[in-house]
Amino acid sequence: MQVLEVLRPLPSAENWTLEGLNTYASVADALKTEQCNDSVHVFYPKKLAEMAARFLAGFRGTNLYAVKANPHPAILKSLWQAGVRDFDVASLREVELVSKTLPGANLYFMHPVKSRQAIRHAYAMGVRGFSFDTLDELIKIEEETSGAADLKLFLRLGVAVQGAAYELSGKFGAPLDLAPLILRRARLSAQRLGVCFHVGSQCMRPDAFADAIAQAAGVLKSSGVTLDLIDVGGGFPVAYPGMEPPALEEYFRVIHAALDANGFNDTETLCEPGRALVAEAGAVAARIELRKGADLYLNDGTYGALFDAGVPEWPFPLDLVAGDERALSNDVIGYRAYGPTCDSCDKMAGPFPLPADAREGDWVLFEHLGAYGLTMQARFNGFYSETLVAVC
Repeated sequence: MQVLEVLRPLPSAENWTLEGLNTYASVADALKTEQCNDSVHVFYPKKLAEMAARFLAGFRGTNLYAVKANPHPAILKSLWQAGVRDFDVASLREVELVSKTLPGANLYFMHPVKSRQAIRHAYAMGVRGFSFDTLDELIKIEEETSGAADLKLFLRLGVAVQGAAYELSGKFGAPLDLAPLILRRARLSAQRLGVCFHVGSQCMRPDAFADAIAQAAGVLKSSGVTLDLIDVGGGFPVAYPGMEPPALEEYFRVIHAALDANGFNDTETLCEPGRALVAEAGAVAARIELRKGADLYLNDGTYGALFDAGVPEWPFPLDLVAGDERALSNDVIGYRAYGPTCDSCDKMAGPFPLPADAREGDWVLFEHLGAYGLTMQARFNGFYSETLVAVC
């Protein structure tokens, strides 16, 4: 009989972030012990600590964790333990969550369009950093904070850059020809004035950051105002099958060089890593409920944690965990997958390369899903997962 190694976290300050999580020596042990009817979210604490250390040591400014990537309290607490103290929040609920989980955290409300209630309540809860991309939004912030004199205000610029898998231009960002006028107006009410931008998610080209910084410098020159802060945003990439970006440290080198070359060497600098911080620190295990030829019917799908696998058809590193004790075949075929809901749109074209003998009861492990797996879950048809385990 196989003995499964189940590690329970001790109630000490050294590993307090894992309290409440069942902790295992392997994913296979976790799946066999949990006997979960839903998919299982896997957390790799060591990988998260390692990535946080790379950002904190390599980026010369302040790292704001983009909470949208994974808001689970265990992730937030682990980042805090690793030394992250600043957080990019996009909604009032994220403000409330981080404030409750990490009372000493510094929050920056970096969504450029917010409700008046959200601005007002966030300010009352201690938030002082706000972004905006129009004069109307700036006025909302001024009015709902009663003309506060302690605001950090960031004008989001609509920079034109290329090189991201997900382009984020179009929805947000002040036009560069109007930005100088808005900056001059914001200077009147900001205790500290900054600009921010986003080069796009999963940016594969470090020079995209340099291009955006140069455009920000042009706006600043035209405005004639003094800038206190520059936020280079997120977009730092993760290695996926078919997507092998340059090393993270190359992005830091290019950003730092561009800041110095454009006169920002003494300007306080921020960045907003989300995916790059947490993707490799997580995975999602989805059980095969039925196989029809090369079609696999899973207990998770596009209405759940596998949205990115189905809609943008994002490639993830894959593994198959046998549901029994058999040795898996060395032969690999490409599968198509379907999620558990009754909607025919709940499908993932793949092809997903997995052992040819995949069968009901096996688990497909989608690695690098520490980002946007938990976040994207709906509850359609009652299919969702609240099970998170740690694997050390």
